[in-house]
Amino acid sequence: MIQDTFHFYKPCQALQPYIRYYWVFKTDQILNTFTFPIGCPQIIFHKKTPLLIPELGTWQDTLTISGQVNFSFHIYANGHTEMIVVVFQPHTLNLFLNIPTISFYNQEVSGFDIENKSLIELSKRILDCEDNNLCIQYIERWLLLQASAMRMGTDYKFQRINEPLAQILKTPQVSVNELSSMACLSRKQFEREFKTFVGMGPKEYTHIVRLQKALSFLQHQKSTGINHAQIALASGYADQSHYIREFKKHCGHTPKSLLEMTSPYSDLFTHPVLMSLLFYHRRDAITTFAPKK
Repeated sequence: MIQDTFHFYKPCQALQPYIRYYWVFKTDQILNTFTFPIGCPQIIFHKKTPLLIPELGTWQDTLTISGQVNFSFHIYANGHTEMIVVVFQPHTLNLFLNIPTISFYNQEVSGFDIENKSLIELSKRILDCEDNNLCIQYIERWLLLQASAMRMGTDYKFQRINEPLAQILKTPQVSVNELSSMACLSRKQFEREFKTFVGMGPKEYTHIVRLQKALSFLQHQKSTGINHAQIALASGYADQSHYIREFKKHCGHTPKSLLEMTSPYSDLFTHPVLMSLLFYHRRDAITTFAPKK
């Protein structure tokens, strides 16, 4: 029997502006759980049975690009799970794949369908490797190689999204007009560039950030004593009714009913994140990885 393990890895310093963290999960237990939009795209390597996403009617492939989503969903696995996940910063996936992140919106796309030979070769190497620490090294080397080849024009456009994105994470009630002014772009140009890098429109992304902020406050509600009206205000909602309505739209539950069902957890505002696809939140280890030169 495989003991459940959950291991986090911090990226090397050169990759930290682009990669939030990596995580590895192994279990022989059947998974049937509920997760929320986290606001960050991911590349997933399945060394055993991939996950089923019933809301999309699809199984993830052994190499999967998981884009931005605007809905909560269930995750099923048959009890033979071993996966390695690269969690990107909200706006960086495009830099490594040279594909607009909006192409993966609300989808689980097979990495074998995007015609990226080096990524496919990386996937095969990982699937043939039993040592997950070594797999993380392979992934880091691939990411560093892609980073060194980034086009100057793409990086310039990427830098224009940095400040508006930081503002959304700080105050998600900010208007799109204010954000486009920060980027020195027209609203139409800004929305196009934001979709290219982040993977959804800026207004919709503020909804995901508000949800994640609310989940963060709910996560710590017992220790802080904060009430729902205060959570609504602190998360950037207009009022408590707006908070409940939008929360239910994205989660399928009101905040109160969610608390009765599970322990809320914010992936976006907790670092490193104990992913909400698990039945429990346990950290076996956190490793800072420095690739060998």
